[in-house]
Amino acid sequence: MREDGVATSVVVIDDHPLFRKGVAQLLAMDDSFTLAGEASSGEDGVELALAVDPDLILLDLNMKGMSGNATLRALRDAGAGARIIMLTVSDHPDDIVSAIRAGADGYLVKDMEPEALLAALKEAMAGRVAISERLGGLLATALRAEAQAAGRNLGVLTERERAILRCLANGKSNKLIARDLEIAEGTVKVHIKNLLKKLSFRSRVEAAIWAVENGMRS
Repeated sequence: MREDGVATSVVVIDDHPLFRKGVAQLLAMDDSFTLAGEASSGEDGVELALAVDPDLILLDLNMKGMSGNATLRALRDAGAGARIIMLTVSDHPDDIVSAIRAGADGYLVKDMEPEALLAALKEAMAGRVAISERLGGLLATALRAEAQAAGRNLGVLTERERAILRCLANGKSNKLIARDLEIAEGTVKVHIKNLLKKLSFRSRVEAAIWAVENGMRS
């Protein structure tokens, strides 16, 4: 459910018709969500998402033709503002890291319990990272090893950038960060872009998980 009380609109992009049907049935069980459409390929999914402008996109990683990551990049390049969650069978660390770096807002596996999946989607819509604990541990381990090699240091950040990084660690959206710090949302975006560059991160999700690992969650 969105802040304005309207049900979260969802687009499902997956090349397995039975799975799409299952997701549609699951979403229909919760008034917080409404199915805005479904697509069986990445190409059709991008076209559909840009046409209906959903709040949330559930995207399979391994699809025939255009891959999930390619679809994800195409959606981001086209300016899609939806939260995009990878929903896949793969729990390989490389797949998780590559999806997050391509712009995913979360990464969930298809064998989750239905109630857990719905809860994770609600977490995502609240601005938090939608990654199961097991997968989050895999991602954190990969990022930790990379951080040690890159020599990441909080000392390169300004006080304001550190404050925003703490907000990211707590799963806050740009809107909430702007409200809490009493600055413009556009200013928040600029600060996030700068801190990502300074710490050599490719996405805010990477930065958030690294910040949690470094004890920045309140």
